[in-house]
Amino acid sequence: MSGPLHILNWQGYGSDEAWALQAFQDKYGVEIVHDYYNSNEELLTKLRTSPGTYDAVLIGNTWGWQAIEEGLLAPVETAQLSNFADLSTKLVDLPEMRRGDILYGIPWDWGATGIAYNTEKITDPVDSWDIMWDPKYKGMVAWQDYFLDNVMFAAIALGQDPNKPSDLEAVKAKLIELMPQLRTFWASEDEFNKLFASSETVIGTYWSGSSARAAKMGLPLKFVVPKEGAIGWVDSWAIPKDAPHYDTALAWIDYMVSPEFYLEWDAKIGAPVPSNEKTAARLPDDSLNKSYLSQPDVIARLVFYAPLSEADKQVWVELWEEVKASQ
Repeated sequence: MSGPLHILNWQGYGSDEAWALQAFQDKYGVEIVHDYYNSNEELLTKLRTSPGTYDAVLIGNTWGWQAIEEGLLAPVETAQLSNFADLSTKLVDLPEMRRGDILYGIPWDWGATGIAYNTEKITDPVDSWDIMWDPKYKGMVAWQDYFLDNVMFAAIALGQDPNKPSDLEAVKAKLIELMPQLRTFWASEDEFNKLFASSETVIGTYWSGSSARAAKMGLPLKFVVPKEGAIGWVDSWAIPKDAPHYDTALAWIDYMVSPEFYLEWDAKIGAPVPSNEKTAARLPDDSLNKSYLSQPDVIARLVFYAPLSEADKQVWVELWEEVKASQ
């Protein structure tokens, strides 16, 4: 195997765990170098401006279609992946990461972005987005500063289709009403957890996998998919078109989707729902992924990201900037 292998991912998202890097290096004798991004938009920019730099990248399926359209990704030779047959066919067959029979991304995990709250500070039932606008929690709410999720959340709260809102002016008004409720915006898992641990915030939007990790750390946190719905997402490993070490990248992806890696990740830190069905079957019965997220009624409330056109994206970005400027 040739290297070093350059990986592009969110920081602290499984692949950069020291034990995982050591296990791969011991098996293949290849050094792993990580680079990070803070949004999928930044990921695309790095792929556009740094061709030939990265060997494997983690990309949200919503953005995969754009990366494929721009010719940034290489087809993945699935025959070289020993764990491919164990992956959920529902996830493998999602349209965002493929063109016909050609697959450009290997689903790694999936999860939800919904509500996380402090079980010691909030004793009311948390089953609706309405709680975010409850005056009782004014100044104690934290949302991520992310136009896409926030437009979708407001649309969900209003009963609109979050991927195709019917009334963006109502969405904007709903978000402006939210602004006085916010203590701050969060940008990373670490930042959210610190706000939560200090009780600066007691409720906010958060990722399911991060919620599982926070609970494992001892934070009094519970994750909820509200009755109106929440956002579902899928992350996939892909190989850039000009990857210097394609074969090594395949070995890396195969390791990332293996039970060997994933069960240890979940046990030590907490992880989203794995794409590997054999792995999912071996998760502890009381885990968030198995006891809650995998329940049919919860899955039915999730709305998965749909591709967003550049024109709509610009409208949504401008809407969110206007909302923030209203403070």
